[in-house]
Amino acid sequence: MTYFQRLLVNTLTFIALAVLLPGMVHVSSWVMALIASFVLSILNGFVKPILSLLSLPLTFLTLGLFSFVINAAMLKLTSTFVGEMHFGFSSFGAAIMVAVIMSLVNMIVTEHNMQNYQDD
Repeated sequence: MTYFQRLLVNTLTFIALAVLLPGMVHVSSWVMALIASFVLSILNGFVKPILSLLSLPLTFLTLGLFSFVINAAMLKLTSTFVGEMHFGFSSFGAAIMVAVIMSLVNMIVTEHNMQNYQDD
């Protein structure tokens, strides 16, 4: 999956979650969802590897489940940079739930994309 495809999938996921979970996820517009996806991709490229490396023992002890907490922290950091009024979560628990859902959506889209390449 290309960078722009992943950006589009994350943008659509943010918009869908804001509609499905209005009390937990707030996105003011599709433009803010796109900006949040872009900021999240930058944070995932630069900050997440450092956090993942520092939390490696804890991630190992929890059999990888701590990675959802790291993803939720990236989402909360994204909402801080974009602005809570434009893109935000009601709590850290909501951010963890969104991190789990986004991981599932990205896994499904990536798997579907891989199936298309194998069929060709």
